[in-house]
Amino acid sequence: MKKITMMTKLLMIAAALTFGTLAYAADPAAGKEKSKVCAACHGENGNSQAPDFPKLAGQHGDYLVRALTDYKSGVRKNPIMAGQVANLKREDIADLAAYYSSQQGLATKY
Repeated sequence: MKKITMMTKLLMIAAALTFGTLAYAADPAAGKEKSKVCAACHGENGNSQAPDFPKLAGQHGDYLVRALTDYKSGVRKNPIMAGQVANLKREDIADLAAYYSSQQGLATKY
């Protein structure tokens, strides 16, 4: 039997912590329901019309998971978003990411 080194164990733990949200079977329908509060700033279906608020529709799910997780942990600093994500569970984050990533993003004019 092959011996697992301490470094391998640490890498496995780090991967589990980093990608733990992805192990949850995300539900876009649940994400749609949970996204109602987000619509005030990010627009219906994640297509914000305000330049101060990013469009979430069509973003990559893993990016959205990372962004929400970083707001929750404080890695990304934004007092409004910190308050919005404070009580989200990993499943909520995964559901929101699944919903927004499944939406059609609108073209941005510059």
